[in-house]
Formats: sequence, C-alpha cells, structure tokens
Amino acid sequence: MTTELVPTPAGDARITLRPAAAPEALLALGHGAGGGIGARDLVALAEALPPRGISVALVEQPWRVAGKRLGPAPKTLDTGWAPVAERLAAQGLPLVVGGRSAGARVACRTGAATGAVGVVALAFPLHPPGKPEKSRAEELLESGLPTLVVQSTADPFGGPEEFPALPAGHELVAVPYGSHGFEVPKRAPMGQDEVLALITEAVGDWVLGLL
Repeated sequence: MTTELVPTPAGDARITLRPAAAPEALLALGHGAGGGIGARDLVALAEALPPRGISVALVEQPWRVAGKRLGPAPKTLDTGWAPVAERLAAQGLPLVVGGRSAGARVACRTGAATGAVGVVALAFPLHPPGKPEKSRAEELLESGLPTLVVQSTADPFGGPEEFPALPAGHELVAVPYGSHGFEVPKRAPMGQDEVLALITEAVGDWVLGLL
C-alpha cells in the first residue's frame, strides 16, 4: 500500500493505492460527504479486488485531507477529484472511476472528461431522504460511460425500484437488506460479510468485463 498527495485547485487530495501484483485495471474510488475511505464497502473492495488483478486507489477529497468535517459544493468536489483521476489515467491502465454516495455523483459528472472507461456508483444518492421529487437521476443517466450502480434495497436515498430505466451500458445491482452504508441489520437472513462479498464480486466481475 502506498499513499500520495496530489495538488488540486481545491487543495491537496490523497491517494491510498492498493496495487495488484499483475494489474489489468485501476479502480479509483471516492468517499461520501459524511465519511472517508474507511467506509465498509470501500475497505472491502480495496481488499478483495487486487487479488483479482484490479488495483484500487482510495481517494480522499481535499476537504478531508485538510481535516474539515463537511464537504463543499459539488463544483468544488469535482475540482478536487478531476486532477487525481487524470493522474491515475496517465498510468496507462484502463481506469474505472467511482465512489460511494457523493463520491458516486462526482464520478458520474466527471468520468468521461478524465479518461475513464467506466463508472462504479455505490449507494448513489438518487434523492434526499423523503424527497423523491428532488431527483439526481440526470447525473447518473448522463455519465456518458458504462456505469454500474450498486444500491441497497433499504437505502433512504433511493432504493433500486426508484431508479428510472437505465440506458444501454448501465447496470444496477440490488443489495438486499443494507442501509445507505450497506449496513445489514442483525435480524437479516444475510450477514454483513455475505453482503460485502456480493458487492465486491459484482464490482470485480463488472470491471473485468469492461476490459
């Protein structure tokens, strides 16, 4: 594992890279607005995918690196992400960009312009909780790249059944029982490890399928 600071117009971002021994692709993942790269799904992907030939770069936005508690406006998030994605694309491996929640939105908005070949949207916040009329579906539908959505059935930001018809090249994987953070209640028939394994297998298969 290596770490690197990358200057951006919004401040320094930080890359934590989990390299594959013989990488076929590089998956760059950003975090959400209320958390960092320690989120359970990001950690699970960083552990599970390198053995499958997919290097994983966990990217901390400049506001997190600076120790701030709240993320800035979407435009600033994009500004803090794009130079990192471009730097990773320059390594020569097929680059897939993504993230969870707000990080998924950033990847959808910027992916096509940064040289990526696909987008992984984990827990895409389709709308604010309880406000389905304030849809953000346009960001997802107009990503301009093949896009995988991984969404919990109990996500208050929008369950799989709330998503509109997806364009060709977009896929949606429904994750049973999980919350917005893919947390599984103790009473669920599936355990937390099983749900995370479902996520990592789906993402790994999809990324390798792009190559």
